[in-house]
Amino acid sequence: MQATTAHDLMKLNQRDNVAVALRPITAGEEVSVDDQRVTALKDIPQGHKIALEAIGENEDVIKYGYPIGHVTETVDPGEWLHTHNVKTNLSGELDYTYEPDLHVRHFENKQLTFQGYRRSNGKVGIRNDLLIVPTVGCVNGIAELIVKEFKAMHPDLGSFDNVTILKHPYGCSQLGTDHANTREVLIDATKHPNAGGVLVFGLGCENNTITGFRENLGDYDPDRVKFLVAQEVYDEIDAGVELLEEIFEAAKDDHREEIPLSELKVGLKCGGSDGFSGITANPLLGAFSDFLIDQGGSTVLTEVPEMFGAEQMLMARAENEEVFENIVHLINNFKEYFMSFGEPVYENPSPGNKMGGITTLEDKSLGCTQKSGTAPVIDVLQYGEKIRKPGLSLLQAPGNDLVAASALASSDCHLVLFTTGRGTPFGAYVPTVKVATNNNIFERKGHWMDFNAGLLLETPMDDVLQDFIDKVIAVASGEQTRNEENDVRELAIFKTGVTL
Repeated sequence: MQATTAHDLMKLNQRDNVAVALRPITAGEEVSVDDQRVTALKDIPQGHKIALEAIGENEDVIKYGYPIGHVTETVDPGEWLHTHNVKTNLSGELDYTYEPDLHVRHFENKQLTFQGYRRSNGKVGIRNDLLIVPTVGCVNGIAELIVKEFKAMHPDLGSFDNVTILKHPYGCSQLGTDHANTREVLIDATKHPNAGGVLVFGLGCENNTITGFRENLGDYDPDRVKFLVAQEVYDEIDAGVELLEEIFEAAKDDHREEIPLSELKVGLKCGGSDGFSGITANPLLGAFSDFLIDQGGSTVLTEVPEMFGAEQMLMARAENEEVFENIVHLINNFKEYFMSFGEPVYENPSPGNKMGGITTLEDKSLGCTQKSGTAPVIDVLQYGEKIRKPGLSLLQAPGNDLVAASALASSDCHLVLFTTGRGTPFGAYVPTVKVATNNNIFERKGHWMDFNAGLLLETPMDDVLQDFIDKVIAVASGEQTRNEENDVRELAIFKTGVTL
């Protein structure tokens, strides 16, 4: 991104015919960027777009160097461009051609490390969490009683960092893909390397049976993974506490050790985006993604509907034609999913996005995909699949914050980097690092936010990136994120079908 800035405006690419307001601009003010000076014809909210030149009716609005839609009427220089006069160019499925445009970015190789947990199967965790995984939502409440009694006996949690119940409403009355997704995501959580111990807890009459769950789990450590069926014991609370005690004993000597940064796996996510998301926080994640991949690590980009309008940039970065074809299927299959329910593929952005300055889905997507940096795309994962090789992978999942963040955790991401301009308190069941896009949200919601990327409006990327690398390594080594401090760790499962 070839951004240039003046005190009032930022132009993101030399091809752009719009700029972003860095502060609220009043009608009649003269503002400039590069050698272009315009007088605002209307009030321009912070983060919104102002026309730098005349744009004829139905002509494209260019931002990030790409079209983000077209104007519905002729606009003059200085005009406010937003939903009242700009519409999307998107429609249904498209045909694509593989035109590779690969750029590998290299950094100084510092051989960095973090302090993590080496598991008996060779995998690495950045947390030693004790998870209670209900196979069905009916036992969520009983799981809370079990944890309450266990915590009363072990208020310091011993070697465990967190105790989390992965509450959800499913596991019964589901068919086909929904049933398979529920079981797969819960198995992924049970086998997640951040889990130092797991109690799989069922009712006894659900579709997602403990027997079937265990059969599909594959290899597991019986000292660390225990099973309980409530209907098969007299007192399920006592039985549950007893099993947690056994896990607690097995994990008592767990400790952190030095791990190469190349073994870190990071999910990339945004939510509550605003006009600064594609300017500050998302490019910061992109720079970090490139850095981690250069160190031998792995990152995962998801939110497929928020690739619509920017998908050709990702396709051009496919490392070979097979990956390109997989990206095409990823995009078109998700469009088919929308259309199968009679929904348009462009029904996005949200009201909050629009208030923050995002006008169309292309506007949102071009900002969203900044999180992936410039590295080649080396793989495409289906929902529930795990990372197969180092580098940048794309993951099939929707844009919904908690569903997508849970899917990233299911792919074996150790943590999720989550950018936001509007703010959100949520957290996945893996550490969720909240990155503010602007100074205001970081200051107002400091109890939600972990890092301020708004500094990029005044500070060079290299300086902010180094601080961010330090922050991620600290979190990977045990520093709690805000969601962990607030005891907010959640799971959401993708549902597409009928409920019995």
